[in-house]
Amino acid sequence: MSVIEIRGLSKSFGDLQVLNDVSFSIEEGERIVIIGNSGCGKSVFLRCIELLETPDAGQIFIDGQEITAPNCDIDKIRQSMGMVYQKFHLFTHMTVMENLCIAPIKLLGMSMIEAEKKAAELLTQVGLLAKARAYPEVLSGGQQQRIAICRSLMMNPKVILFDEPTSALDPTMVSEVLAVIRMLAKRKMTMIIVTHEMNFAREVADKVLFFADGGIYEQGTPKEIFERPQREKTIAFIHRHKYFHYEIYDRDFDLLEMQGMVWNFAEKYGLKAQYTHKIQLCCEESIYTMMSGCYDAEDKISIVVDITYTESDGTVQLNLTCAGKNYNPFEDIDVSENDFEDNLSVIILRKSAKFLAHSYKDGLNKVTLRL
Repeated sequence: MSVIEIRGLSKSFGDLQVLNDVSFSIEEGERIVIIGNSGCGKSVFLRCIELLETPDAGQIFIDGQEITAPNCDIDKIRQSMGMVYQKFHLFTHMTVMENLCIAPIKLLGMSMIEAEKKAAELLTQVGLLAKARAYPEVLSGGQQQRIAICRSLMMNPKVILFDEPTSALDPTMVSEVLAVIRMLAKRKMTMIIVTHEMNFAREVADKVLFFADGGIYEQGTPKEIFERPQREKTIAFIHRHKYFHYEIYDRDFDLLEMQGMVWNFAEKYGLKAQYTHKIQLCCEESIYTMMSGCYDAEDKISIVVDITYTESDGTVQLNLTCAGKNYNPFEDIDVSENDFEDNLSVIILRKSAKFLAHSYKDGLNKVTLRL
């Protein structure tokens, strides 16, 4: 039996559909990592599992019990799930030991002695036994998050849900929290982890879910998702693609405006000035080359410029799509002294790009330059 089973889960906020007909299950001992762009529904998905958000449709089963059923004792079932949030949510007026012991004493019927013994064991495992009588305000963010994880473990949960547990931390504190989660992973703790830490996800996950378009857009093993993603948005996310788009419908378009936009795009992502000048040069030369080669003087023009910057390897690809006649600017040309000037644009493109290609399909030319 699955620890968690979700059938047809949907959730909207007004006109915004965040989750749409999501189905998924997790088995005992599995570590599921959820990745995706901000706003794709990852955190809402976790909050729905605990009914911190009420789904609009669908069913959720925890250990075979439907928590979305009308008469379900949700508080009882929640005891089998731990939740670790971005913010730590420790009781500031209680010591660390009190924070850990209050729930198991009140809800599980543990004695004070039993609870403190278990708390001491957990604090020892995360290296914070010396902070047992301290208050949260004197602890670092990383220490507070480790305490929050211990608090979840005090309830002997069957599964722990982690909602971006390191996103509120200083970078120097991230590793100490991830180390605790790694420890739990080695012990085969059932976990669902929402995170932006890609190397960590690759290391601990049995299965990775990429969220987009209202649900699970693509899923697979870490090797499949991080090394061989199959779908367009997954590929863009994994390789950290950044896009620039510009459309031209007039021969007298504002070249300076477009080049300024290219400069701002490149500057935003930290490209060096020399590289940016090369991109601008290739944009200009390819636009005017295709404009003169594909269209007669009286023709209306339609040219679309797309630039893709891949942060993972620092490469830039320029795609230029235009209608008009089939025209391949990269076919063999004679660059003798007599026509050198006529072919200067193509020569510049050949010198600037590592890869050049042209195709013609459905009345459209597509030129690709990899810089």
